[in-house]
Amino acid sequence: MPKRTSLKKTMVCCMRGGGGLTALLMGIMALVVAAVLRPSAGYAEQNGISAEHTVYLPLVTRSGCTAELPRINAPKFTGAIPFERTAIAWFGRVSPTQNYTDIRVGYNATELFVYLAIFDRHLWYDESPTPQTLTQWDAVTLLLDTSGGAAVSPSSWKFVAQLYGERSSQRRVVYRGSATGWQQTSVAFDALPGWRGNALNDNSDSDRGWAMGFTIPFSSLGIASAPPDGTSWRMAVIVHDRDTRAGPPIGDQAWPPQTPLETPACWGVLNFGVPVYQTSATPTGSLIVRRPTERSPLVPDADVGAAIANQCPGDENHIWNEWGNRNYGRAPDFNIQNQSDVSDWPCFAKYYVTFPLDGIPPGKVIVSAILTLHQFGNSGSAGQAKPSWIQVSVAAGDWNEQTITWNNAPIAYENVAISRVDPVTSSINWPGVPRTWDVSYAVARAYARGEPLRLVLYSADSDYHSGKYFVSSDTGDWNIEGRPRLDVRWGEAR
Repeated sequence: MPKRTSLKKTMVCCMRGGGGLTALLMGIMALVVAAVLRPSAGYAEQNGISAEHTVYLPLVTRSGCTAELPRINAPKFTGAIPFERTAIAWFGRVSPTQNYTDIRVGYNATELFVYLAIFDRHLWYDESPTPQTLTQWDAVTLLLDTSGGAAVSPSSWKFVAQLYGERSSQRRVVYRGSATGWQQTSVAFDALPGWRGNALNDNSDSDRGWAMGFTIPFSSLGIASAPPDGTSWRMAVIVHDRDTRAGPPIGDQAWPPQTPLETPACWGVLNFGVPVYQTSATPTGSLIVRRPTERSPLVPDADVGAAIANQCPGDENHIWNEWGNRNYGRAPDFNIQNQSDVSDWPCFAKYYVTFPLDGIPPGKVIVSAILTLHQFGNSGSAGQAKPSWIQVSVAAGDWNEQTITWNNAPIAYENVAISRVDPVTSSINWPGVPRTWDVSYAVARAYARGEPLRLVLYSADSDYHSGKYFVSSDTGDWNIEGRPRLDVRWGEAR
């Protein structure tokens, strides 16, 4: 766990300005038979992931469940797992009585890392804990199933850890599935807690949140080393909340939402390795997609959270009651920001954008697609700004530019791309500094489904002052070149 979320730190003001059961949809195969997902050698070298596995475009359905399974494509690293380059996903809401959670996931040859950063107004742990009562206080449950089965089995694992000021063997427990349900067992794993606020177990409204970092050796799960790239497990996370000593516990929040504890088939998908889209098709056509005029409805976009107009507010009423419910859909610019200090969550921001794909003729194969954003600034004063690894995910649903907020925005369906974005360190010429992401995978998926491309950008950064400022679709017509742009090339299906 990064040092800024280590135990017993007093609250820091946020005004610093920093801040494997896969079901293939057979109807698309004619369109993607020439296209495969393969971590290319260059991508592998740049991002520290394996480049050995080839799979066809995976579209996962939630058989017997209520929606498609969201998935996390976990990057593989050599040696230490870099916090800021782990895959990021999220769930929950920000309110006085509800918690929001960022999930970070990565792995190396020997262990799986899952980190939860939780926005929480009141931090409470059990002074006399038992395994049975851990989840009645602030705690997290991490569920894993290594076989992708439909029901709890010996390949199912449940790790529970309760908030505390330091590692505590009394506040963690692990269960393994069996024919009769969950059975407590003993295997090696680490669960490192951290928190930021006034104090644990008090009634102050000045707490900000807490974190839990799970490190699970693959050997503890009966696996000699990391699974081969392309392997898919089931995974779910449940956050338990308590806001007073007397209780009772507040309702749980989960990823995926409304996760059934006893049904691994309805948990999310944890995929080992990051897919990269490749095809042997020859380009025969191309298209540039961006908003043509300032008031056009095309290419809607919106910042949520700490938009540039709402940077790092410190007022208690605002951050818990208003921050998560504000809309910035018509702003001419936007911010993308995250960091490891959970107390600074009022500085965090995500960006949503939707590109129509109806200009691509039917029956084609997507050859490539590049997203370009133009950066004009960053958070922090001169010399403070740090690089970011900004991730692109497919949004799990539609949204409205005029009403989207941090709290009602769709979660990520799947992370699909990542690029390093350095700070702007000198004056710029408009339209700004172009930053690009390869979103061919996401475009091929959306095109095959007959949908627009719905993307969300966020980061797993650790450093303060990691925010990056970009030009939005709503910028004036003088800066059309700076608007978010999608360049697509296609070829012929074989």
